[in-house]
Amino acid sequence: MARPVKHDGGLYKRDGSKVWWMRYRDKEGIRRRESTLAEDWGDAQKYLRERLQARDNNTLPALRRGQDLTFGEWADFYLENFSKPPFRALKTHEVNQRALKHLRSMFENTKLAEQTADDIEMYLRGRLKQRVRVKARDGFVEKGVLKATTVHQELRVLRRMLNVAVRKKFLFANPCAGVEFPARVDGLFRPHYMAWSEQQKIEFSAPGYLRNVIRIVTETGLRIYKELTLMKKEQVDLENRTVWIPDSKTPNGVAEVPLTEIAVEAFRNQFAISGPSQYLFPSDENADGYQKTFKTVWHATLRRAGVRYFRIYDLRSTYATRLSAGGVADEWVTQLLRQGDAKVFKKYSQMKLQMKREALTKLNRQANEGGLSFGTAQPN
Repeated sequence: MARPVKHDGGLYKRDGSKVWWMRYRDKEGIRRRESTLAEDWGDAQKYLRERLQARDNNTLPALRRGQDLTFGEWADFYLENFSKPPFRALKTHEVNQRALKHLRSMFENTKLAEQTADDIEMYLRGRLKQRVRVKARDGFVEKGVLKATTVHQELRVLRRMLNVAVRKKFLFANPCAGVEFPARVDGLFRPHYMAWSEQQKIEFSAPGYLRNVIRIVTETGLRIYKELTLMKKEQVDLENRTVWIPDSKTPNGVAEVPLTEIAVEAFRNQFAISGPSQYLFPSDENADGYQKTFKTVWHATLRRAGVRYFRIYDLRSTYATRLSAGGVADEWVTQLLRQGDAKVFKKYSQMKLQMKREALTKLNRQANEGGLSFGTAQPN
């Protein structure tokens, strides 16, 4: 009878080597010896624990494959299988391609398992010092320094890509979790909440069709460019107060959306404006097409209204915030937003803090000054 194994795994050094090695037994009881690639005992111990946990979770084979996988190979696999439509929108795929073009220049031949947070931070610092290069007839022309938001977008793409690798068990953890972005990015991930008074000012300065867009989105939460601009009249059922969304950004987005009285009235007004076109928002340039963008008219309307610029997409954030502030449970708000992941709701619910601040301005600090307070007599 074989003797029981006394230790689950251990660390040791080979003669003449500064790197720690580890030994452990796999699921079949076979002894394995591997380098931890770490000179620090604490880092080596952490690497050993990751190996043992992967063995116990039956993910050790995938983790081994991840060790041999290069960044370039995984980038190709990610773009082909997790970036293209219908899994992601075409614009998202184009953003991923642009970001990975720059990331490849640094990490193309790096093993996926060897990528560290320090390497990523070094890449970000280098990118923040680079200048924009514009292709001209005689070559490339250098412009100003890259914006922090542009570089931060590359970090977000990298984080998403490595999260998929973690989910597929090619990585034990995402190194982006330990990355601190080395620059200040103003206004990132902070949706603008449009107050009711602000909405009235914008609507007063807006043309009729944009006024309808504002009311529809803030009352239904529709995605503007993926669901509303290309909407056909046959999708709207004013009698039953619903609108059908046959195609969306996510599978959960395909659904029947209920309408409020304000939304029904806005749709009815838009029907009158759109004329004989099959589209709710017909194009001015193409009789058979639909409106592609509202960016120009949105900028002009905010300027006329005297309102500081915010994205038109934030109208959807306003819809979610008003639901949440009205007492609707977060789970239901997620359903009404037609999101597949409840984590996405967090970026909308953060705006409740602004509404709380607005409520605090209404504090009556002289309440009960002139009489009794909660049944207790005031001292003489």
